[in-house]
Amino acid sequence: MLCKQHGADLMFTEFISSEGLIRKAAKGIKKLDIFAAERPVGIQLFGGSEDAMEEAARIAEAAGPELIDINYGCPVHKVVSKGAGACLLQDVDKMVRLTEKVVKAVKLPVTVKTRLGWNEATKNIMEVAERLQDVGISALSIHGRTRAQLYKGPADWTLIGAVKNNPRITIPIFGNGDIDGPEKAMEYRERYGVDGIMIGRASIGHP
Repeated sequence: MLCKQHGADLMFTEFISSEGLIRKAAKGIKKLDIFAAERPVGIQLFGGSEDAMEEAARIAEAAGPELIDINYGCPVHKVVSKGAGACLLQDVDKMVRLTEKVVKAVKLPVTVKTRLGWNEATKNIMEVAERLQDVGISALSIHGRTRAQLYKGPADWTLIGAVKNNPRITIPIFGNGDIDGPEKAMEYRERYGVDGIMIGRASIGHP
């Protein structure tokens, strides 16, 4: 509510485990609560099973969000070790199959949040962006670090800008990483040409 009151255009729920959602886990179900004053809201899902993600997307759609978002960016071990989050950056074919299943399962727009790549040697975000656009996602949010970096070191926005300026890319591209004030948000939006700025950790505590 604080973020909305301070002008956020679009917000996402905390990410929800697809496996937990289809098993009716109370913690996951509770995260589906959407209040009118928060809209527009996207429900963010994560998981490594194509079937579970497909079913979870239908459950999430029934909760009435404006869109469904898939998290392919979370770097933490307990998510990656289950083949979810940023783990999918190591298997783009599976990421594409999983995304296509979700897109076809729901009538809502489907968006994706991810990172530049798994590590410094495998920054495959350009391939990821083109292939996910080809299977029907409506927008892509890119965090300017690899999974190996976790949250260390400055975010690299040059590849985010390159994706946005790729003539093959027609969907909105949102940049994420290190935005901790309005001046930086304006500077990065203008410098890299992105369609919007996503704010994550910097909003916690004092939006």
